[in-house]
Amino acid sequence: MMESVHLENDQILLRPILEQDFSLLQSKTQDHALWDFFTHNLSTMAGMRDWAQPAMNGERLQFVVVDKKSGVLMGSTAFGNYSARDQRIEIGWTWLGKDFHGKGINRQMKYLMLSHAFEKLGMQRVEIKTDVLNISARKAVEKMGFVEEGVLRSHTLLSTGRRRNTIYYSILADEWNILKKK
Repeated sequence: MMESVHLENDQILLRPILEQDFSLLQSKTQDHALWDFFTHNLSTMAGMRDWAQPAMNGERLQFVVVDKKSGVLMGSTAFGNYSARDQRIEIGWTWLGKDFHGKGINRQMKYLMLSHAFEKLGMQRVEIKTDVLNISARKAVEKMGFVEEGVLRSHTLLSTGRRRNTIYYSILADEWNILKKK
C-alpha cells in the first residue's frame, strides 16, 4: 500500500507529499478556522512537520492535491491505518485551503482514492472518521454514500485542546460497485 502512488483525473493530481511541499502549502494553512476540527494546527511550520511526520516515516500515504491546470497545491489527503489482513484502509488527514472549498475537489479526491482502494488494492472496507461536531464534513461523506457507523467518545485530542467525539463512516466493496455508477 505504501508504494509511490499517483492518482489523477482531468482536474487534479494526488501525489505523495514531499518535505519541500511544506513551504508551498503554508500559504493555504493560515485560516485558523481550518484547524478547529483537526488534530494539528498546520498554520505553523512546526505544526506542519509534526502532522506530516507519520507520512515521512512511511506510516501513512500522504498526498498533496495539485490543480493540474495551474500546478497549485490545494491541500492534502491520505491513506492510513491500513490492514492487509482485514482488507481495510482509512481515508483521512484531509484538508483543503479555504479558496478550494465548495468546488467539488474533495469529492474528486475521495472518488480517486475509493477507486484505488477497491479496484487496485482489493480492499473490502474503506473508513473515514471526523469530529461529530463537523457537520459540513459529515454531510459531505454522507452525500458520497459513506454509511454512519457510530461515535467513539472522547476519542481524539484536537489542536485546540478539545477532546473530540469521533464519528466513523465506511463504504464496503459491494456498496462501492453501486456507488461508483452514480
